[in-house]
Amino acid sequence: MVTKHTILPLIEGCRSMRQLKQLQGLMIITALIGDVVPLSRLMDFCADAETGDMSYARSIFLQIDRPTTYIWNSMIRGLSGSDQPEAALSMYRDMLYSGLSPDNFTYPFALKACARISDHRSGRCIHGRATKTGYEADVYVFSSLIHMHASSGDMDLARRLFEKATNRNVVSWTTMIAGYVDNAQPTEAIRMFRVMELEGVVPNEITMVHVLVACAQSRDLETGRWVHRRLHQLGIDPTRSNVVLASALLDMYARCGSLKTAREMFEKMPQRNEVSWNTMIGAYNQYGRSNEVFQLFKEMCTAGMRPDKVTLLGLLGACAENGAMVLGQGIHAYVEKTGGGKDVAISTSLMDMYAKTGDAQRAFQIFGSLEERDVLAWTSMIICLAMHGHGMEAVDVFREMQQEGVAPDHITFIGVLTACSHAGMVDEGYKYFESMRSDYGIRPMMEHYGCVVDLLSRAGRLEEAERLVKLMPYQPSVMIWGSILSGCEIHGNVDLAERIGNQIMEFDPQGSGIYALISNIYAGAGRWEGVEKARRLMWQKRLRKTHGSSSVEVNISCLEINHK
Repeated sequence: MVTKHTILPLIEGCRSMRQLKQLQGLMIITALIGDVVPLSRLMDFCADAETGDMSYARSIFLQIDRPTTYIWNSMIRGLSGSDQPEAALSMYRDMLYSGLSPDNFTYPFALKACARISDHRSGRCIHGRATKTGYEADVYVFSSLIHMHASSGDMDLARRLFEKATNRNVVSWTTMIAGYVDNAQPTEAIRMFRVMELEGVVPNEITMVHVLVACAQSRDLETGRWVHRRLHQLGIDPTRSNVVLASALLDMYARCGSLKTAREMFEKMPQRNEVSWNTMIGAYNQYGRSNEVFQLFKEMCTAGMRPDKVTLLGLLGACAENGAMVLGQGIHAYVEKTGGGKDVAISTSLMDMYAKTGDAQRAFQIFGSLEERDVLAWTSMIICLAMHGHGMEAVDVFREMQQEGVAPDHITFIGVLTACSHAGMVDEGYKYFESMRSDYGIRPMMEHYGCVVDLLSRAGRLEEAERLVKLMPYQPSVMIWGSILSGCEIHGNVDLAERIGNQIMEFDPQGSGIYALISNIYAGAGRWEGVEKARRLMWQKRLRKTHGSSSVEVNISCLEINHK
């Protein structure tokens, strides 16, 4: 005979929805479906993210006359972790309307849903109810509240809540540290960790992952090494115990410039996942070491790993920097075969790769095939056209971008201003420079001023360029003065070149380019004493002209090997 005591172990041992439905049929036949305990276990299985089926869970839920708080919580939990977190909040509201009060399990699930969709307004309402009903003091509700406020960007409120609590544990400390990391405040995250250590709270591996991410964000190698030593003190060997922790440590060393240490750690890891490989590929990319990127990718293929989106983005970046068009074309073919051609980020990287390897037409074709275009895609196309001397076309694309309602960012304007400079569109460039602040609230950066100075200098409006430099809210760089010097060479303005040359010498430039430029200007005007002075300075500083260089492409065909 099937009883409650015999059906419960069967539900616990269930491994698929098919098996569960068979047990549900048995429960209906034996009237056990009306027993709240087996029914609750049935709902738990259906609402499980890994094995369950939320649609089926909902259909069962709608047939229950009076769901218990436990069953409501199962539904809210399942929905909060699904691809419909907003449905969890609807379920929470329905629970309130039904007359049942949330408990210490309801609040964390509802707050998780708020955090996932950044619904701070609903989160505040839930916070208020939790406070009124006395559940704010529960350690799990308290940690969920901190996480919700941090996910909405309100770290001040999260901090106030944290400081007034008396029941802080490692989870709540870790939640605060993670909140600072996620809100780009790595220094505060590290400071919080040091206070946690002083208070004697022992960190767990999740804590250490977030602290290492903070060290990587702030390029704090000293603290990162201290965290590494602390892991050993806790008896944790990151290269062997936890691949996530090992990858975080790897990323910290890589981003802080210790590539050798990062590579040594990587070689010691007995298990490497996509994150580990991508971390090393990204690290070599960051420091412009594209040959190591290609070699590492080859090793990744040999190890049987398939490249994912992050891998492909790293490879395309290396191809762009190294001029490796053949490999870039191979990656493009792989992307098309595996259905990644509709991904905006990958398509944008392909555009950038083709632009930097000299095929602007192919870049434009990819841009035209995009169904959705974000600001990065538009900006890449504008920069590509500007880079290849198609200034008018770049400006046309910018106008089309505005008509489509896509707001440009500061990098977009660098591309537009560069395009105007190369096309000699002085008035147009000035107009866009002014519209940055007036129309989009973007404060011009040094690079934007540099583009306008270059625009004016190329057009021969050298005095205007000099006035703009003097009005800049930044200390002018050697590069900006060099733009005016280039204009002086084009338009033969030796007097201005001499005055600016004297100002540049105060910066003590280390490259030979500025001195060579000044020498050429003097030579063009027949001022040989000036030529001699510039060359003498180069000799005294032991500067030599930079020789040209070329690159050789490496053929890597393992993309085809791993694509089945």
